[in-house]
Amino acid sequence: MPERATGQDLLGWAETLSGIARTGLGFTESLYEKERYEEILKVAAHIRGAVTSDPDINAVVDEWMRMVGTGVSGYVTPKSAVGAVVSNEKNEILLVQRADSGVWLYPTGWADIGYSPVEVAIKEVYEETGIHCEPLSLISIVDGMRQGFTRIPLYSMVFHCRAIGGELQSHPLETSDVGWFSRDSLPEPLAGLERWVDNAFDAIEGQTKPVEFDPPRSLPWEEEPN
Repeated sequence: MPERATGQDLLGWAETLSGIARTGLGFTESLYEKERYEEILKVAAHIRGAVTSDPDINAVVDEWMRMVGTGVSGYVTPKSAVGAVVSNEKNEILLVQRADSGVWLYPTGWADIGYSPVEVAIKEVYEETGIHCEPLSLISIVDGMRQGFTRIPLYSMVFHCRAIGGELQSHPLETSDVGWFSRDSLPEPLAGLERWVDNAFDAIEGQTKPVEFDPPRSLPWEEEPN
């Protein structure tokens, strides 16, 4: 018997439908097809509303419609976020307290155009903490919705970096505190403890492991035809 769909499943399906519809709107020139894609957007918004309890379905549809581009620029893809697990000579981890939520996490931010992923990681660390660092390895690249730590389509890349200079200094807008912490003295509240702490300290302590990624749920050539 198939498992019942979870709220996270429904949210993922809603975002998938929304992405298909917005991409279709970005490429089609047919008024009939545009109407059909807009109907799909409304269905996706109702599914999303059922999960988030958002009463204003029209506002969700309007927001999605504002994101529609034209041609290649209208092809909907996940956003990209880049984080950095930074260690020092004491095998401590560099954490920031987010000003918006109050939770502690490694420095992370949206990928910026014009920078490679690892350049974004180095830049985020310096901007959020004042620390200079150099990249050592990639720890993980995962789907945030699949992992359950975001409600929007997002790919998260996390690098292990080593501190090489600078002085601790909080970003005046993005962080309320920064600091170095050992595994047995982590601050609270800590974002998603079970998801990343072990991988982070394994990297810090020199344990070589494969890069974490989401295993495929199915193979396209093995899917049963309708």
